[in-house]
Amino acid sequence: MSDELKILSVGAGFMGSLHAKAYEKIEGVRNVGIVTRNLSSSEKLASELSGDVPRFTDFEIALEETSPDAVAISTYTDSHLHYVSTALNKGLHVFVEKPLAETIAESQELFDLANRVNRKLYVGYILMTHPSWSRFIEIAHDLGKPLAMRMNLNQQAKGEFYDTLFNIMQVQSPIVDCGVHYVDIMYQMAQSRPVRVHAIGCRNWDLVPEHICNYGQLQVEFEDGSVGWYEAGWGPMMSETAYFVKDVVGPKGAASIVPDKGRSDDKDHHVEANTILRHFAEQKDKEFVRDDERIQVDEPDHEGLAVLEQQAFIDCIRNDVDMSAHQDRVMTSLRIVFAADESQRTGTVVEL
Repeated sequence: MSDELKILSVGAGFMGSLHAKAYEKIEGVRNVGIVTRNLSSSEKLASELSGDVPRFTDFEIALEETSPDAVAISTYTDSHLHYVSTALNKGLHVFVEKPLAETIAESQELFDLANRVNRKLYVGYILMTHPSWSRFIEIAHDLGKPLAMRMNLNQQAKGEFYDTLFNIMQVQSPIVDCGVHYVDIMYQMAQSRPVRVHAIGCRNWDLVPEHICNYGQLQVEFEDGSVGWYEAGWGPMMSETAYFVKDVVGPKGAASIVPDKGRSDDKDHHVEANTILRHFAEQKDKEFVRDDERIQVDEPDHEGLAVLEQQAFIDCIRNDVDMSAHQDRVMTSLRIVFAADESQRTGTVVEL
């Protein structure tokens, strides 16, 4: 492999376009092709990239003609197993959008394959490289144990965003697709293994498949006594009351992300932290000793976050980073959300 890294992108939707554009901002990385189901889907992205980037509708032909070093997969989850395994078996590194696969078994199969062929498999959890969310986790570590973690992201569906949410729900419920981000954050805050999951949900959008709950909430318990709650609801009927809750409480106080006013269908708003409000529990004579603290944090937009995420992926390749911690985070978050999906369907508490 030369010093230049050649990337073949699969998928040209919102995230796929962000990743391809991010590669242009990283030294020594070059886009060598775009694969989509039809050529019209990649036309806009190709026009926004520098140079004449070839476009394909056949993945195998694209691999043969472009000879990439790595593949970036930003397609729906039901296609991940095929694309990721094909790329790994050809000796390529892989970036793939979350969730990694449709089941725990398939996800573990892909990581096992990556380890066997000695290639990097990096799963795109955009909050993993978000500077202000990293700060949020650091503050949680100062709050003592056990922690009570409360998070949600409810999203109204309209316009282009309608199609995105609707298409995702043909395969997975929101607490799986979106939930992996936030249960991973809880796992990093608690620094303890999850042991038990319970979830409820309902289908109040009759256009989604009967087995999909477009609204759901899960509760997860950790070994150290910490607990987490996550809620996700998608659809044109969703309320915007308390749709963005990001909160952690410990014996020593609390930390909350306090966003600027936004709308639930604003994609940038979903990842923004804006301000972290730190509350201190210490009291004297039943009065608080310290005032609450407002912490302003670095706030990249989605494009900036995509660059940070892709820099992390490229760093893994160039510096031969040990992927075991990344694999643990991905698999733990998947176990939680798939257990929640099972609990939602069966009405039972799922032991992990």
